[in-house]
Amino acid sequence: MVTSFLQIEGYSVDAVSNGRALDVRLARSRVDLILLDIMLPEESGLDICKRIRAAGDTRIIIVTALAEVADRVAGLDLGADDYIGKPFELVELAARVRAVLRRIAPRGAGTHDMLQFAGWRFEPARRLLYTPKGVRTALTGSETDMMLTFYQHPGQVLSRAQLMSLLRGRDGVMEERAIDLLVSRLRRKLAHGGRQLELIRTVRGDGYEFDPRPEIGGGTRP
Repeated sequence: MVTSFLQIEGYSVDAVSNGRALDVRLARSRVDLILLDIMLPEESGLDICKRIRAAGDTRIIIVTALAEVADRVAGLDLGADDYIGKPFELVELAARVRAVLRRIAPRGAGTHDMLQFAGWRFEPARRLLYTPKGVRTALTGSETDMMLTFYQHPGQVLSRAQLMSLLRGRDGVMEERAIDLLVSRLRRKLAHGGRQLELIRTVRGDGYEFDPRPEIGGGTRP
């Protein structure tokens, strides 16, 4: 039913039943987006998600019947771009697919843009961060979107609701827990020399603020 619906929506769709079949399909040609069920035979969807993300940057939407928020966002922590819970309406699935595919070319950045802050280099189109020492760090699609959103709003305190709106627009839904998780993942990747620059500050009760001119060790900003 899902395959037929997405084909009617204009997408080229293949359906596979397990991780091994997916590997064969991925080896054949490029895939833009994978709808990945968590509960699969032989190899779980979460294990497949981790393996796919380690090998490349294909967009992933986790499909899950698990009710707990911690279970649903586990896929995000492994690098998935979004998730949808069963049962779901097909129109909601289509909206999430559109939202994730739209982020392949991030808003406000050309395909060759290189953005800089605090000695870091950020290439949204390639989903890469370079530390001040030139060490490359790969980002997931959702991490790229979050980093770009912060970069476009320097010094502005953004509430979780504002971040959800900026990241998803009108097409999708993201929970506050997922926002906190994305921020936590970005902070880990923005660690520098064993010490974490306070590039993304938590403003208690209000949200998060991106500071492109941080002080190491809690110094005072000019």
